[in-house]
Amino acid sequence: MIIVKVGGSLFDHPKLGPGLLAFVESLAPAEVLLVPGGGPVADAVRELDRTHGLGEEAAHWLALRALSVTAAFLERVAGGPPPPAPLPEGKGVTARDASSDSPEALGLRRSCSPPFPRPARSSADRAGEREEGLGVGSSCRVLDCFAFAREDESRPGALPHSWSVTTDSVAARAALVFRAERLILLKSTDVPDGTPWDTAAANGWVDAHFPRIARALTCPVEVINFRRRLGANA
Repeated sequence: MIIVKVGGSLFDHPKLGPGLLAFVESLAPAEVLLVPGGGPVADAVRELDRTHGLGEEAAHWLALRALSVTAAFLERVAGGPPPPAPLPEGKGVTARDASSDSPEALGLRRSCSPPFPRPARSSADRAGEREEGLGVGSSCRVLDCFAFAREDESRPGALPHSWSVTTDSVAARAALVFRAERLILLKSTDVPDGTPWDTAAANGWVDAHFPRIARALTCPVEVINFRRRLGANA
């Protein structure tokens, strides 16, 4: 599995949809899990916290709930159908739906094959793909960050409830829990190769908690200035 965090700073780019589609396609045949950034939705929660003094605990969970909006946005911007109506609280994935160690039991939103259509493939291209489902080359999902964080609370090393945690850390934690083979952060800035994560955090390129999780990761971590790439492909 490859974890791809899509930074909220990219949400205002008009080419994000087709650019993201092309990028996901370039990762085939790997299974891809997209982690939505917070963008203006998370900024709104921050402003509410500043205005009303919600406290970090309440603001943490409110921000995670708000990420369901950006998850649905990623699905729609790539041309998918509207997301299904949410289930009542506590009626999501249960033990009968998936084992407790499976991605489905840890907050995967749903297969995003409809919002992430893939180009027509020749019979040669399809050779060796699974007959059922989407096939090896087309597996892509969007993480439900709130559901993931709630399930993860019972595990050692769960994320702290503070503004030091953004979706950078959520993506890194998902990479750790799901034993990802690769973690990619799509951002609007450059992080020079070889930069220590503590330095990156000090410069505001990743959140303050990210270095702690990154040290526990065994997979490679890559930061891509995706805004520049989108501009180059305009």
